[in-house]
Amino acid sequence: MMIKKYIIKEQECGYLMKDGRFVKMLTAGKYSYLSMLGYEVQTVPMTGEVRTCQIPEEILMKDEKFASMVVKTVLPDECIALRFVNKAYREVLTKPETLYWNVFEKNEFRLIDITQPYMEDTLPRMYMDLMPAKYYKKIVIKDGETGLLYFDNRYEKKLETGTYYFWNYGREVTCKIFNMKIQQLDISGQEILTADKVAVRLNVICSYRITNPEKLVQTVEGVASQLYTYVQLKLREYVGRYRLDELLEQKEEIGRFVLDKLKEYQDEYCVEITGAGIKDIILPGEIREIMNTVLMAEKKAQANVIMRREEVASTRSLLNTAKLMDENRTLFKLKEMEYLEKICDKVGNISLNGGKGVLEQLAELAGVQD
Repeated sequence: MMIKKYIIKEQECGYLMKDGRFVKMLTAGKYSYLSMLGYEVQTVPMTGEVRTCQIPEEILMKDEKFASMVVKTVLPDECIALRFVNKAYREVLTKPETLYWNVFEKNEFRLIDITQPYMEDTLPRMYMDLMPAKYYKKIVIKDGETGLLYFDNRYEKKLETGTYYFWNYGREVTCKIFNMKIQQLDISGQEILTADKVAVRLNVICSYRITNPEKLVQTVEGVASQLYTYVQLKLREYVGRYRLDELLEQKEEIGRFVLDKLKEYQDEYCVEITGAGIKDIILPGEIREIMNTVLMAEKKAQANVIMRREEVASTRSLLNTAKLMDENRTLFKLKEMEYLEKICDKVGNISLNGGKGVLEQLAELAGVQD
């Protein structure tokens, strides 16, 4: 006779089977059964979720010993549950029905209603990030931003800076976030013809700030692109009035014109225009070459005028000096000595005779060298 022995440990139990049918539950201990009679013991741990070894739950629950050692959770469609083991959080439950051993671990369950969008009304903040991502939506509004909250595409309220959690079950939760800081819009102009048919391109910088996001979503689609197109149209209107020379002389006026025109429509676009100006005026290549040539000619003419002015001033200074020396003999002698000093600095040897004075001989010598 074939006898098979089984040892069930302290935190285990066994399912006694005969010919594949459940007979009863076995607790810790040693057991022996005749395998030839169709007996078999399946051993499972008595912690966590119950392993049924493919035995229908209804059959296992008929065993009083088994039923006294397990706890069953049943979740309605509108709920999920938090499972706590020995008062410590363990997991989130989403399955409709689950069996847990309640022998060595004390299981507690907290049902959470997920049909109400505001998570903070039904769930402590510490557990929010532990929820399955498909059941909730996390919305982060940074500094300088504003969010518009929608339930099933219906506006709910405005969200200020902060982190928000909403159940996304049963109704769709969405949020449109707007940057309320001053933003810069670079507008690269296309070719625009001036009044004298010269193609120029203007690059404009515009700064704006959104003021009314609730109205903006209802009236304007893509405020940045709308401003971009509007500025381009106004630039064409302005540039077409003037010749190229006139346009280059009033760069600041162009920026003021664009700014004034934008401010006329800032309520319509739900923004505040804080500034606008011309960054570059780009000319065709041949026009740039011509203007460079003109600029060089102007600079050369200015340089010549300055040189002539300096020459005239120098000549006038010499004339004034000559008049003073002619009127004052002592000044003449001092100037003569100054020049003789400069000559002596550059002469190696000087021979003098005793018949005349030193200055007279040096003067004659200087006259001979000249």
